[in-house]
Amino acid sequence: MATAENTAGEIVAPPPPTDSLRGRLQQAVTNIKAFSQQQKIAAAAALALAIALIAGALLWNSKPDQAVLFSNFDEHDGGEIIAALQQQNVPYSVSGDGRAILVPAPVVHETRLRLAAAGLPKGGLVGFEIMDTQKLGVSQFNEQVTYQRALEGELARTIQSIASVVGARVHLAMPKQTAFLRDDQKPTASVMVQMRPGRALDANQVAGIVHLVASSVPKMNDAGVAVVDQNGELLTREDPLRRSGLDPTQLRYIEEVESGLNRRIENILTPMFGKGNFRAQVAADIDFNQVEQTAETYRPNPAPEQAIRSQQTSEQQNRDQGPQGVPGALTNQPPVPATAPITVPPVPPQTGAGEQPQSSSRSAVLNYELDRTIQHIKQALGQIKRLSVAVVINHRSAQLPTGEPQALPIGDEEITRIANLVREAVGYNAARGDTINVTSSPFAEPTGAPPPPPLWKDPEMIEMGKEGGKYLLVIAAILFAYFAIIRPLLRTVIPPPPREEPTAAGDEEYDDEEGVDVELSAAARAEDYETRLARAREMAREDPKSVAELIKQWMGAVDEGGRK
Repeated sequence: MATAENTAGEIVAPPPPTDSLRGRLQQAVTNIKAFSQQQKIAAAAALALAIALIAGALLWNSKPDQAVLFSNFDEHDGGEIIAALQQQNVPYSVSGDGRAILVPAPVVHETRLRLAAAGLPKGGLVGFEIMDTQKLGVSQFNEQVTYQRALEGELARTIQSIASVVGARVHLAMPKQTAFLRDDQKPTASVMVQMRPGRALDANQVAGIVHLVASSVPKMNDAGVAVVDQNGELLTREDPLRRSGLDPTQLRYIEEVESGLNRRIENILTPMFGKGNFRAQVAADIDFNQVEQTAETYRPNPAPEQAIRSQQTSEQQNRDQGPQGVPGALTNQPPVPATAPITVPPVPPQTGAGEQPQSSSRSAVLNYELDRTIQHIKQALGQIKRLSVAVVINHRSAQLPTGEPQALPIGDEEITRIANLVREAVGYNAARGDTINVTSSPFAEPTGAPPPPPLWKDPEMIEMGKEGGKYLLVIAAILFAYFAIIRPLLRTVIPPPPREEPTAAGDEEYDDEEGVDVELSAAARAEDYETRLARAREMAREDPKSVAELIKQWMGAVDEGGRK
């Protein structure tokens, strides 16, 4: 190896590389052949472990998305579903709580259709398909029990189709039919429903379930059906408000009336002041009394308009026939008037036989028509008895000449104009006692939003941390496999080229590809390129022989290496 020392600031070209890629590969093959059998096995095992670690980390990170195939299924159905998935070679997993079966998302719909064609899941209920396996010689009692089970299962399946219901059980109590009417009993039913989390059945849905069950069983009425939820609460009980005489629908009607009037006020004032610059509230007093009134009135007809309803006149005349009978008989003589013992009045003279006394009577009945009025009044429900309206308007913001904002109240004239508009919007009626109050007041500044949660409690950050942690674990596994297994193995097979130590303190040694060592002094390293170039030119002029000898040594080193 040729060595050139530069103690006076000589400049030497950098050395070329010493080893080629082919030589390093040949050295690696030689080193591998030199390994013992145990070293080869250990190296292969370490390399396989590194590949498996990297591949496992990549596969774990790129796990395909899974979707729910079935959830909240019966345990018996779950076993049959898993067995069917194993037969179809479909990968699956079970959730931590054991209530859901997960399969890869791309095949979830196809798998669900295949299982549905196989009749899975059955839902733990038996329907009318149980009648398909009837055997000969079955007693009438067994047939009745089988029919009742099938009917209960079909009703439960129908109830489960409601969106809010996740499970249902139906129990029918069907008494034996009898020929005696006094012993006849009506069938009854009990329904147990399991609701989805956060869902509930309203009164109309409960009534629909009751009517569905009652209409499916002969001779069953709605009163014989009881519906209970998973908490044991009876859903078909009578509303306590209705039992006490209160109707919840009346409260909802009042809210609808008040909200409708509020919307009218908002539609009037929003274009004038903008949304959020006013508040309106209406209190309505609604009359829900049911009043029916019947009145019958009689009034006399005035004299010019009198109408005769009926008239009856009767006239009678009588003549006295006088004494009759055999002349001379005492009985035919009229009685002598009685006389007092003291005074004896004179006897009135008897009339002549030719004259007869006469009596007459006359009567008349006249009926006039009367002015009769019959009135039946039934007042409608939900009439407004009284309205109370309150409107508050925010102060208007104005800008002072100095540029600062200032809130100014609304004038009395404008408040009066607003009150008139509100009267017309709500249908103000003074006879009803309605009141309207409009005022202006500054609104309080809205409170600031609550402070955001810390980063370690933010759900988005937690999710991002989980995703980032997965990638960090993959990168850590790859780095561990490289630095702990692959890199030591490569250094054992292909060792790095050795480097020579510097010959003097403060000097740096550079190895070129020809193996020539060039040493630069500290003064030479401190000079720049132009100074070194000028120094080399000066040396060539002063001592051309030494420079030529140095160039010959360089050319000789190149020739010995066999490279240009």
